[in-house]
Amino acid sequence: MQLLLSVNNEAPKEEAKKLAEDLIQTSAGLEKAFGREGNPYWHNFLVNVGVKQKGLCYHYSDGLYRHLTAEHRYPHFAFHLVGAHIGEYWREHNALAVSAPGEPVLDGIVVDPWRCTGTVYAAKIAEDKAYRWRHRPEREYRKP
Repeated sequence: MQLLLSVNNEAPKEEAKKLAEDLIQTSAGLEKAFGREGNPYWHNFLVNVGVKQKGLCYHYSDGLYRHLTAEHRYPHFAFHLVGAHIGEYWREHNALAVSAPGEPVLDGIVVDPWRCTGTVYAAKIAEDKAYRWRHRPEREYRKP
């Protein structure tokens, strides 16, 4: 919750708490729906050879994004898709970004339920040493 409040200090604590709980619960639901087995790389292998249907990083980020943007439940936060190593088959990675509305996406936080099996990774984008994130607006759904 504190990390979310650091993105927008004008957000009500109740809203940040609800969003934090929603991120964790939705990520757990995706994990269960995808039937994740083993660490992320092993599960990716199972998806790539056709044993599993879903569970790649973008399945998680897209699932979170669709869920969070389905309704206007969190007016003090904006949701985006980000990627790193885009176009590199073995290295590309995707995640969700949370920012304050109207603020630069990369000033927000990254939320990554894929990378740490069973745990949602969250950090300020600038402090995530594992990836250099880039906003991917072309992948975001826009309502008419």
